[in-house]
Amino acid sequence: MRFRVTGLSAEPFQHLFGLSEAELAKYGAKRTIADEKPGFPCRIEMRDADPGETLLLLNHVYQPADTPYRGTHAIFVREGATDTYNEVDQVPEVMRVRLLSLRGFDAAGMMLDADVVEGAQIEPVIERMFSNPDISYIHVHNAKRGCYSGRIDRA
Repeated sequence: MRFRVTGLSAEPFQHLFGLSEAELAKYGAKRTIADEKPGFPCRIEMRDADPGETLLLLNHVYQPADTPYRGTHAIFVREGATDTYNEVDQVPEVMRVRLLSLRGFDAAGMMLDADVVEGAQIEPVIERMFSNPDISYIHVHNAKRGCYSGRIDRA
């Protein structure tokens, strides 16, 4: 079964790029510098930042559905990122190297299935979830810190 992995659009974050620390604080955001790899996963480009690159740590509404599963959590976006990850049948390395929590949702935003898997073995879980025709999309989270990682749709 074919699937598409997408990162976040850069557009909602661009107004934050280059702001001072005081201005970022007004948005509840902080600038940080990657000091190891892996460790600072950009949710736009779906890659770990290289040491020395700057990222913004901020809160993001990853599940906007008006259901009990509406959710927000902290994410990193690389400052200056513009290219949204969007690939079919390709799992980015940023997911491959982490323990992941997959959550399958219906079109109304209700969770129908969930599982935890090492990123290197993600494809069978995607296939199993999408074998349920009621699952419209899958959210991927890093299991250890709980951060939203990306979205998977049928391709």
